[in-house]
Amino acid sequence: MEYQYLLGGVIASVFVWGLLLAFHAKGRKKVRVSMDIPRDSTLKSSENGMSWARNPESTDIIIVGAGVAGSALAYTLGKDGRRVHVIERDLTEPDRIVGELLQPGGFLKLIELGLEDCVSDIDAQRVLGYAIFKDGKSTKLSYPLENFPSDVAGRSFHHGRFIQKMREKAATLSNVKLEQGTVTSLLKENGTIKGVQYKTRVGQELTAYAPLTIVCDGCFSNLRQSLCNPKVEIPSCFVGLVLENCNLPYANHGHVVLADPSPILFYPISDTEIRCLVDVPGQKVPSVSNGEMSHYLKNTIAPQIPPELHDAFISAIDKGGMRTMANRSMPASPYPTPGALLMGDAFNMRHPLTGGGMTVALSDVVLVRGLLRPLNNLNDASSLCKYLESFYTLRKPVASTINTLAGALYKVFSSSPDPARNEMRQACFEYLSLGGVFSNGPIALLSGLDPRPLSLVLHFFAVAIYGVSRLMLPLPSPKRLWTSARLISGASGIIFPIIKGEGVRQMFFPVMVPAYHRSPPMA
Repeated sequence: MEYQYLLGGVIASVFVWGLLLAFHAKGRKKVRVSMDIPRDSTLKSSENGMSWARNPESTDIIIVGAGVAGSALAYTLGKDGRRVHVIERDLTEPDRIVGELLQPGGFLKLIELGLEDCVSDIDAQRVLGYAIFKDGKSTKLSYPLENFPSDVAGRSFHHGRFIQKMREKAATLSNVKLEQGTVTSLLKENGTIKGVQYKTRVGQELTAYAPLTIVCDGCFSNLRQSLCNPKVEIPSCFVGLVLENCNLPYANHGHVVLADPSPILFYPISDTEIRCLVDVPGQKVPSVSNGEMSHYLKNTIAPQIPPELHDAFISAIDKGGMRTMANRSMPASPYPTPGALLMGDAFNMRHPLTGGGMTVALSDVVLVRGLLRPLNNLNDASSLCKYLESFYTLRKPVASTINTLAGALYKVFSSSPDPARNEMRQACFEYLSLGGVFSNGPIALLSGLDPRPLSLVLHFFAVAIYGVSRLMLPLPSPKRLWTSARLISGASGIIFPIIKGEGVRQMFFPVMVPAYHRSPPMA
């Protein structure tokens, strides 16, 4: 298998360097829309549209889940005149340690959906790029925002505040009903999803019917099994802390420390708070209760973080409140099912290292809105299902680029006992430090501003070639030649399996997929 990857890597690498220099990102301008909405930590079930919501014949779309995807979709479809019934397990403000960094590409999607005001009045922080640290050295990588309006940038915030703003905005529409309840099953009849069965917050068993049910109930979805082939992997876990009363070395930038054994992240979530996420490989983390976690963080992690953050890091450990979360990865493998559509983390997940999850979700919402807009009638489940298969293909170039980058970067940024892997890690750091096209291209990919699959592959193998050139100078040796071969093989072994999981044809040649050309069914 290693030799297959080596051969593939060599072939791919031959064309990379020249092609890479021919690539230029294209900026896009968007119009900013602004609207202010009050925020409260608890959102009650909306009574909007109760009369039609109780009538099984009058609900157009049921949305299961009111997270990023569900809330954005509810507002978007409601604004288009659809009668939407949203069922969310818990309408209180979520408290999570991820979903706190929205890339500029995701912010552009918020603007496109008319939701950009949801990052207002929540103490959100502008994020202008990244800083990467390795072995006492650092490099600053700014987002290529020159061709965008001045308000376009990343945003970081408390996840729950952002979600509540989106829910509240959806609930302001008279044709959107937001209800707290737990969906227990999908109602299926002759292979078609007709609606859902759910329990209200007082325990009452109810059914709700609609021509289309969109499931976006998050990473712990209990409904995805009937709509996709879930292959969930857990490559690592995050340990989350909040640092207070300290300043990041580079203001308004996310910080990535290439530590041993894996990366550490820092980014602001308010004027006075910095989120720290320590990645721990595998599915088991040191115990918090018996003090193992504190010992691990103080003795293994603390010596590797920037000196400016050291004291605040130790203080956060001593204060307690450390939280852990498994990082999940799951390729999108849908079963097209009449009457249903799967979205969000219930459908597709990637390692959260690059903060691309919300960008993918919002991009998918924009796609679904565009696909549904021409349809006056959603009742022909079979024709609608065939038509909506195009969603799974149209989303691929953007989603698969962000997914692949997240998986590949996590492996490259993690330390390894393999010298070739460590050479790739060093080469990546130095390549990004070169600036110009060498940093702008990868950052445009990571930020969601220019998520092109071919550009991703070109830059990835350009890093590998750069690593080989480091090894060959000033004079090659048999050991260095062997390490170079293993570096190319290792790079291929990282990226090719991820691309295979995403689907080569869908990712690079979506126009060759029949579903790409589906036209709306006649009403």
